[in-house]
Amino acid sequence: MSKKNKSQANAMDDRMVAVEKEPNLFKAAFLALKNGDWAVKCSALWMGAGYLARKQYVKALIMTLYEVAMLAFIFVVGMPYLADFGTLGTVQLEYVFNMQTMKNEMNDYDNSFTILLFSVITFVAIVILFFSWLANLRAVHKLQKRAEAGKHINSFKEDVKSYLNEKFHITLLSLPVAGVVVFTVVPLIILIAVAFTNYDQQHMPPDSLFDWVGIENFTRLFTNGLTATFGYSFKTVLTWTLIWAFFATFSNYFLGIMLAKFLLNKKTKFPKFWRTIFVVTIAVPQFVTLLLIRNFLSDSGIVNSLFAQAGITDFLKDIGLVAEHLDYVPFLSSPGWAKVMVIIINIWVGVPYQMLVATGVLLNIPADMTESAKIDGANEWHSFWKITMPYMFAVTGPTLVTDFVRNINNFNVIYLLTQDVYVTTNQSLALSKAKEIDLLVTWLFRLTQENYNYKMASVIGIMVFIICAIFTLVAFRSLTKGDKERMFQ
Repeated sequence: MSKKNKSQANAMDDRMVAVEKEPNLFKAAFLALKNGDWAVKCSALWMGAGYLARKQYVKALIMTLYEVAMLAFIFVVGMPYLADFGTLGTVQLEYVFNMQTMKNEMNDYDNSFTILLFSVITFVAIVILFFSWLANLRAVHKLQKRAEAGKHINSFKEDVKSYLNEKFHITLLSLPVAGVVVFTVVPLIILIAVAFTNYDQQHMPPDSLFDWVGIENFTRLFTNGLTATFGYSFKTVLTWTLIWAFFATFSNYFLGIMLAKFLLNKKTKFPKFWRTIFVVTIAVPQFVTLLLIRNFLSDSGIVNSLFAQAGITDFLKDIGLVAEHLDYVPFLSSPGWAKVMVIIINIWVGVPYQMLVATGVLLNIPADMTESAKIDGANEWHSFWKITMPYMFAVTGPTLVTDFVRNINNFNVIYLLTQDVYVTTNQSLALSKAKEIDLLVTWLFRLTQENYNYKMASVIGIMVFIICAIFTLVAFRSLTKGDKERMFQ
């Protein structure tokens, strides 16, 4: 049989095996240890043994080097850190005078964060090695079965070709998966671990050690005291975060649809000109726009100067919207004004993008549906609410969910508009380093970058993750019930 025919036969065998229901990874590994021959059983200790017995020398070498590298890292590099994982270090940094050199020298101190970091990496390496071990047992057991059945066993060159053809999806996903593990999974585990420590400004490595405190930080987040006001601050900031996310999401969503309909209306003059004007806000970097607006709306900015000259400030005083002792409108320095202004500014920044999305969807609404509605006597308003909006919800519902989650974590708008402008007068919030205008994510940022309170920032980060995860799961489950888009086809 030619190599090409062998490859085709082998691919057919693989497809036939894939059709059959295979046991899960754990059961497959157990069956391999139970029913496998000597080479398979040896693979439990030496991962390359099964491949070597089937004359797959390159695979045997690769698996052997992989096993040696992983074990060397775990036992040589990781285990010393794992030994201190329970205490996160006991030897604090000190300077000891050396009589021989006549200089102060640092002792052999422990670094709590280094211990935590390498311990987490070692745990992840152990898990990866364990699942690699299970997968290897399953793979060499399959090779044994193929050999016993007299079927063709791929050479290394044929395996490489398969990973560039029918198994290319595995090759394509390997790098992203590795990136997720390194840049997402490991930092997330460290974030969770820090939430159970006392890592803050008073326990800052390498000068000081931090250690485990259990659920003390979580308890602090939901309780109040004379000096610890995280419970009050968390409820205040969470409430505003959800209010902000709701208005920031749905104001942009509905106004974007309205603007798209306006530009698609045949009666609108120069639609391309108006569309270009609105799209310019997308072209300009957001941080530039926000910083300029912050300067315009500051207490001594150009807008307040114009308001004072035009008598608008005095009028706002007369109707009670501005305090009598102020000679300016506190656009970004008063809680009420600031919250309204950031929502309005977010509309200016976000509506053009939503307009472009809505334009694409509106152009795909079947024309016969709107024509039929007109024949049945429906006016523009009824057609909009009974046809346009249900279609928009069916198509853009998932985008709406992601926009809500994105606005919960919308750092730029809040931080760039209010940083160095808004100062809280609420003592309870100030004790927790929070402000009335803060979102959970900006509060978290301030705790880490300005106050070095990593323990409470980690707790808040976990709460943000839980809130976003629950909302996303519930919302997507609701949106995916039934085949809503098929109703319009």
